Amino acid sequence: MGIRERLSGNEAAAIAMKQINPDVVAAFPITPSTEIPQYFSSFVSNGQVDTEFVAVESEHSAMSACIGAESAGARAMTATSANGLSLMWEMIYIASSLRLPIVMSLVNRAVSGPLNIHNDHSDAMGVRDAGWIMLFSESNQEAYDNLLMAHRIAEHKDVQLPLMVCQDGFITSHSIENIELLEDDVVKNFVGKYKPEHYLLNDKEPIAVGPLDLQAYLFEHKAQQAEAMKNAKKVIAEVSEEFAKISGRKYEFFEKYKLDDAELVVVCMNSTAGTTKAAIDELRAQGVKVGLLKIRMFRPFPAEEVAEALKNAKAVAVLDKADSLNGCGGALFEDVVSGMYVSNIHVPTVNYVYGIGGRDTTVTDIKSVYTDLSEIVSSGNLNNPYRYLGLRK
Repeated sequence: MGIRERLSGNEAAAIAMKQINPDVVAAFPITPSTEIPQYFSSFVSNGQVDTEFVAVESEHSAMSACIGAESAGARAMTATSANGLSLMWEMIYIASSLRLPIVMSLVNRAVSGPLNIHNDHSDAMGVRDAGWIMLFSESNQEAYDNLLMAHRIAEHKDVQLPLMVCQDGFITSHSIENIELLEDDVVKNFVGKYKPEHYLLNDKEPIAVGPLDLQAYLFEHKAQQAEAMKNAKKVIAEVSEEFAKISGRKYEFFEKYKLDDAELVVVCMNSTAGTTKAAIDELRAQGVKVGLLKIRMFRPFPAEEVAEALKNAKAVAVLDKADSLNGCGGALFEDVVSGMYVSNIHVPTVNYVYGIGGRDTTVTDIKSVYTDLSEIVSSGNLNNPYRYLGLRK
């Protein structure tokens, strides 16, 4: 029987960490993720966990400490946002290249500059190809559930990659929602104990971590990381199946909302999915066949499955909460259209960059996207595929 609670997204993340009871948590405060290590530090001081909490002097040090702990054979976790993730950038790549299954709670926020503490996805998009598994969370419940599944995925013998669970800063991180927690013993049994095969403190197998890796081997090692990311798809599906058995909540690579007969489709991630569902319900009541494909698993990107899900649409809009500043669309858009093209599926698809720096995106905004898609279908003319939503003229 689940435990009904009312929690913010940050509280939900901290409680998930408490139930996991990692060996080491290293963190440095940054808005809007600060509450996660703050709440967790109280669990440490109250003796509710056995974790070694390392209060470091920067986010670079936080990830360095996690790398050291994980290399030594400990289960390590951290949390950060925006500029904090940027300061970790060097160590983010090192963590994945060393195949260390560190788990991070990333509370998405605009990266400076200029300085902005509100939500968009520029931080996550900045490291999207760094070799981390990336799960996005529409709600506080989903952030909690994703964290409970994270170690099972990251630590799997066929994966061995770090994983970040993303949620929208302030929108979910500080908003209170009804949530259903699992019992502590259920979580403990589900997550299990960390039993690394190779680690520095194993005196029976002396190893080096992070040696120089030049022309003779680096290419192959990067290919192994890529293969591990491919393996993660199967593992994520398997872990989700197991999680559904203990929670009653089933997670796929993506969620399809009224998609089966939809002619006009929006693709998006995180909390914007909730706004889109509200818009869909209003338009469906008027007889308009609209739907949503909400990406949960962004890395590895389920390109083939996304293409299959969108093949019957008449027009698609992909919403990016970060601008790639490249002149040809955001990161999610590029992944979606690439997957469709490779699968030989050709549906008129447009990109909307939206919500930069926390700009509100309303039901009315989303309905305007569906109106644009309807016009594309009726006119047969795509016009500009690279658009902005909610930008003041």
